[in-house]
Amino acid sequence: MKSHVIYLSLSIFVITSCNEAKTPDAGQQALLDASRQELVTALEERDQLLALVKEISTSMEQIRHLEHILTVSETQPKENARSNARILTDIKSIKATLKQRREDLASLEAKLQESTLFTDELSGTIAVLRSQIDTQSAEIESLQKKLSSANQEIESLTSTIDSLNITVETVNHELVDAVTQSANLENELNTCYYVIASKSELKRHKIIESGFLRKTKILKGNFDHGFFTIGDKRDLDTIFTTTPGLKIHTTHPEQSYRIINVNGSKAIEITNPEQFWNLSNYLVIERQ
Repeated sequence: MKSHVIYLSLSIFVITSCNEAKTPDAGQQALLDASRQELVTALEERDQLLALVKEISTSMEQIRHLEHILTVSETQPKENARSNARILTDIKSIKATLKQRREDLASLEAKLQESTLFTDELSGTIAVLRSQIDTQSAEIESLQKKLSSANQEIESLTSTIDSLNITVETVNHELVDAVTQSANLENELNTCYYVIASKSELKRHKIIESGFLRKTKILKGNFDHGFFTIGDKRDLDTIFTTTPGLKIHTTHPEQSYRIINVNGSKAIEITNPEQFWNLSNYLVIERQ
């Protein structure tokens, strides 16, 4: 591209130089006899054409740079968010510039066609420049489509990521709930209740029911749950009392515990918690 531009520039320069160096013929003499303003105008038009050649070359370099950035963005997704907005701005700017250059070239061509400097070679040069502008416009449109496609893909991926984040968050909440429920259930399964009281207190709270020649009933009916102490089977290994004698009313396997003396008072040492609490979660101890 650059070599072609240099060739076009040299062609324009050589044509102009040759026209200046030849021995004036009738047409050239007419040009030399033209007003100074007409000569200045002709030279300005030549300079404008050379400037357009340079600008079109610059546009191509800008387009190649944008193509490189877009390619990097496609291979490095993290760069998309930072670069795509800038690329879109650059594309709009280049499109506006190309439109202006196409208009400038058309205007310059119209002026040159009325000038004695206009030749078939200049006409060909203008045609090449117009073709280059069209090519650049097509490439910039292609870049814009690729960018639009990339943005759509980014939006799709962002939506997918958001959906996955919501799913992960939901699963995490469900996991926390499941762990909490499991812990609550485990705590509930390991909750036990025990009470140490006199016979009269146990009766008053309807924990036991007894009478003359009647078998004692344990935990029947609407007994007072609030009178019990709440314990945890996992760490309740010894239940201390302040009485020298005691009677256990609830049913617990004898091999799962033993009654020991602690400072003159009785205590229940649970040697096998799982077996001890297997038949009942309640332990009723009567002080004697």
